[in-house]
Amino acid sequence: MSVIDTIKEQIESNAILLYMKGTPRFPQCGFSSKSSEALMACGEKFAFVNILENQEIRSELPKYANWPTFPQLWINGELVGGCDIICELAESGELDTLVKAAAEADDSAASE
Repeated sequence: MSVIDTIKEQIESNAILLYMKGTPRFPQCGFSSKSSEALMACGEKFAFVNILENQEIRSELPKYANWPTFPQLWINGELVGGCDIICELAESGELDTLVKAAAEADDSAASE
């Protein structure tokens, strides 16, 4: 499987996915830390990929996403954005709405 296929599969199989440096419990950069904190505050489970452990994803994802930086938040297969956008959405309450809707839809699909 190619790196792009792996990325597509990760995005398609996770309703809420954060590509970040480190993990939510041990972020390895300030932007990843802020982003994962904003997501965790929504109270829903989310998947993450530590791009520091996978150099190929780290180099290919920005080209695939047409987004040069990390973290990257994907909800329902759509790129939401990076740290600044995640934090703006969190402040306005939109992130909570987006995340809860995606988690609810994912739970419904899983129970069918």
